[in-house]
Amino acid sequence: MSNSSLGQRRDFRALFDQLDDVALWTATEPGKFDYISAGFEDIWGFPPEEVKGDISRLIDAIHPEDRDRVRANIEASAQGLRDEAYEGRVVQPDGSVRWVLTRQVLLRDDDGEVSEVVGICTDITEQKRRERELELLNRVVRHDIRNDMAVVLGWVEMLDEHVDAEGRAYVQQILTSGEHIVELTEAARDYVEVAVSDEEPTVEPTPLRPVLEAELSLREESFPEAAFVVEGSLPDVAVTADSMLTSVFRNLLNNAVQHNDRDTPVVEVSCEVRDDDVEVRIADNGPGIPDEQKERIFGKGEIGLESSGSGIGLYLVHTLTDQFGGEIRVEDNDPRGSVFIIELPKAD
Repeated sequence: MSNSSLGQRRDFRALFDQLDDVALWTATEPGKFDYISAGFEDIWGFPPEEVKGDISRLIDAIHPEDRDRVRANIEASAQGLRDEAYEGRVVQPDGSVRWVLTRQVLLRDDDGEVSEVVGICTDITEQKRRERELELLNRVVRHDIRNDMAVVLGWVEMLDEHVDAEGRAYVQQILTSGEHIVELTEAARDYVEVAVSDEEPTVEPTPLRPVLEAELSLREESFPEAAFVVEGSLPDVAVTADSMLTSVFRNLLNNAVQHNDRDTPVVEVSCEVRDDDVEVRIADNGPGIPDEQKERIFGKGEIGLESSGSGIGLYLVHTLTDQFGGEIRVEDNDPRGSVFIIELPKAD
């Protein structure tokens, strides 16, 4: 190895020695480490010197439920079979449990033989904690809140027969608010599904027309006071997306009505098929969005000045559209309101 390469390697190792909760290691022989960075002790709870030349000390620190799987991954890399990325729990000497993501990369020489195995261990304990909290929230939202709201809405509908005309107006307001809560649980469910997923989304050709038709039909039932208008016809074309495309249109159509200040909200939907993508426009006659908020509204947790919403919906729409390889933006409608423009790649 040249002096230049040796110097670069020393600099690289020195960089990792400054990082907490991240450990770099290298091995040129199965089961023997040539180098382990200082961050190892933050994750494993004991100094790296204790495992150099003796991998059994490391294996013993793996949680019993994960030990066989982690050992199999280490052996596969040691035998030059494949690169690996895997998660496992580490039990520190004081009993603390840390979640660790390990990535192992095989370096090969000019003959294609494995010359070195490089691994990076990252402490993902906090990430796992957030995932558990989100999954718990998802169960509460999907099961407890939705079930309770179904009971409430059922009783309110029965109450409608026992009140006068003035009372019916209040009953309708309760029903509208209850249905909004149910819709928020759907947005929260979709958000959690995206947030906790540790896999890249698998996009595939997805027919656009049936998705839009289904969501428009459902919104018409949910908002009988609104008018949903399709300009022209919905194209029979497939876009690059997945089953979460329904969530994109559901949230945009809901917003077009729920944040509308007109007695009769009007939502216009139109599509344009272009060479490489399909543009879907969802326009409303509401109060519009100030220019200074047009970019911010897609940020996580952002809500408008007059909004009672959670801020989850548009952030989810932006995240999903980006995952599909598309784009979304908002413009002013003429003469009043907003237009959300979604550009989705055409499927090959």
